Amino acid sequence: MIRTLLALDGALVLGALSFVLAAEDDIRVVAEVDRGDAVSAAVHAQRPDVVVADLDVVEGLDPSRLGRCPVLVLAHPQRARRLRGLLCPTRTVGILRSDAGPQRVIDGIRRLARREPVLDADLVVAALRSNGPLTSRETEVLTLTAAGAPVAEVAASLGLSRGTVRNHLGRITRKVGARTRVEAVRMAGEAGWI
Repeated sequence: MIRTLLALDGALVLGALSFVLAAEDDIRVVAEVDRGDAVSAAVHAQRPDVVVADLDVVEGLDPSRLGRCPVLVLAHPQRARRLRGLLCPTRTVGILRSDAGPQRVIDGIRRLARREPVLDADLVVAALRSNGPLTSRETEVLTLTAAGAPVAEVAASLGLSRGTVRNHLGRITRKVGARTRVEAVRMAGEAGWI
C-alpha cells in the first residue's frame, strides 16, 4: 500500500484527486492539506510514502522538513522556472504538469514509491533554462502585466513612472520577438521566463 499525502491548493482539486486515488487498490490517501505550513506536520504525523503537491504549496518549504519522502510536484508550465530550487540530486522529486491526467498522476505516485524518475521533459527544460533575455526588472514588469495589471498599476507597484513601464514593455516586446504585449506575455510564459 502506497501511503500518499496530498498537499494541493483548492478544496475542489484536493477532493477530486483524493476521490480518484481512493479507487486504486494500492494507494491510500493518509492526509490532505492545502497550505505549505501544514505539510511538514502532516508528513511527520502520517509518514507517507509519497507526497503529491502543488508547486505553490511546497515552494519555499525547507526540503529537510519532508524527511526522505519523495515529492510529486504538479506545476503550471508558466511557473516552471520556480521548480529550479526543487531539483536536487540528493532528493527524489517527480515533476508533472498541473493539468496532467489522473492516470499520469497515479502512475507518477507508483513510480516515485519505487524511487523511479517521474519527469515532464518540457517542465524540466523550462526550469533549467536561464532567465532568457529579460533583466530582473523586465521580468517583474512582464509578470505584473501578465497578471492583468495596467501600466499605471505596474508603475505604482514597482515605484516607476508610467513612461518607464511603457519603455520596459517596448524593450521586452522587441527582445522576445513579439508584435504586441499580449504576444510577449504568451511567448515569455511558454519559454518559462515568467
